[in-house]
Amino acid sequence: MTRSPPARPAARMRRWPAYAALWRWHFYAGLFCIPFVLWLSLTGTLYLFRPQVEAWLDRPYAHVAAGEGPRATPAAQARAAVAAVAGARFHRFQLPDTPEQAVQVVVGRGTEDVRVWVNPRTLAILKVQAERDRPMRIVSRLHGNFMVGDPGSYLVELAASWTVVMILTGLALWWPRSGGWAGVVYPRLGAGGRRFWRDLHGVTGFWVSAAALFLLVSGLPWAKSWGTYLQAIRTVAEGPVTPDWSVGGGDPVAAMTGQHAEHGGMAMTHVAGDYAALDPIVATLRPLRLAAPVLVAPPAGAGAPWTAKSDAKDRPLRTDLTLAPDGRLLSRQDFAQRRLVDRLVGWGIAIHEGQAFGIVNLLANLLAAAGLMLLAVSSVVLWWRRRPPGSLGAPGGRRAVPAGWAVAVPVAILGILLPMFGVSLLVVLALDRWLVPGLPGVARWLGRPAVASGAAPS
Repeated sequence: MTRSPPARPAARMRRWPAYAALWRWHFYAGLFCIPFVLWLSLTGTLYLFRPQVEAWLDRPYAHVAAGEGPRATPAAQARAAVAAVAGARFHRFQLPDTPEQAVQVVVGRGTEDVRVWVNPRTLAILKVQAERDRPMRIVSRLHGNFMVGDPGSYLVELAASWTVVMILTGLALWWPRSGGWAGVVYPRLGAGGRRFWRDLHGVTGFWVSAAALFLLVSGLPWAKSWGTYLQAIRTVAEGPVTPDWSVGGGDPVAAMTGQHAEHGGMAMTHVAGDYAALDPIVATLRPLRLAAPVLVAPPAGAGAPWTAKSDAKDRPLRTDLTLAPDGRLLSRQDFAQRRLVDRLVGWGIAIHEGQAFGIVNLLANLLAAAGLMLLAVSSVVLWWRRRPPGSLGAPGGRRAVPAGWAVAVPVAILGILLPMFGVSLLVVLALDRWLVPGLPGVARWLGRPAVASGAAPS
């Protein structure tokens, strides 16, 4: 008599996360994330062109000192900038990229920074603008915190975390379980209706997933919750450390290092020093040919040195220096000398902003952003086409899927590393697994079968 083969242990153990659970979590994550994915992809795309946009905006001041003739000293230029803003204090002097450019000086007025464009020959004030009102700074805040401060940063972090869940569950659902590449690595463009949109969604998700995951993870150090968490861990492990990036989703352009850190646009009060020190300091910096822009800041306290840094968009090119008032170079720290965490985050931010590998990096980020927007749009079309009338239409399904735990484990690790996401994950898990199945009206609206008392939800 032929005996039936025993059930495989894996099949018995794979009751959760089953195919239905993965698809449902993919649906829930997408429902929450899609508006944020569209918004962050759009604003992130705009910010990729920050250097080009700012150069275009500054074009009226690119050749104001053309020709021969005497130039005012850096100290005199800084004095003129401070005098142009009532109640201002000198914060930073930006070396012009060319001798013809206007000098840009950042002064502090209360708790805000103001940028002043000065003609280096005549000391005429060409433009005065608050740093937070500069167009690309506005785009940065729109991208990082929706221009509402810390609450917006928390929301962006949650959206980024749940987008990771959306991508991982989407890959598990996409994972090919039959032969053929059609609809797996390339879409069947000739197919009509739902198959076309499903292929477009699945294939785009496959090709864009790695880049999207990198962009999401590399943006986390800016987030208020996880960025603060990371800094707290570093303080315990390494002592007080000032990061070279902002925390809280504000302007990612870091201010001066050390005691000059002014994150998210919050200006500090610098000691009113002798402007004359700028002359020998600028003379020392010019032959070093540091990557532009180069910023010089006065001492942050009595007895402290002057500081200078390359604030290059490509962060691995950055250099930090301290100088004596007579221009002597006291210390220099290049990017390669920074701590490992700073180097990893620096590389991540440079790639995230499309600045690390020239045009290749820019195009890759553009394609990733476009792919994410296509994913979002195609998912809405798919949902709308199959959504039952009068129901949200959370997917069902009963197939086993071999990648269930390959999703559950990294998501659980992410929940541990990102405490705020971990809490939201537990809340949604509890609602989906125990509360919703026991509420017949809610379950029907979601498109899920109600579960009888004592039965185990899928």
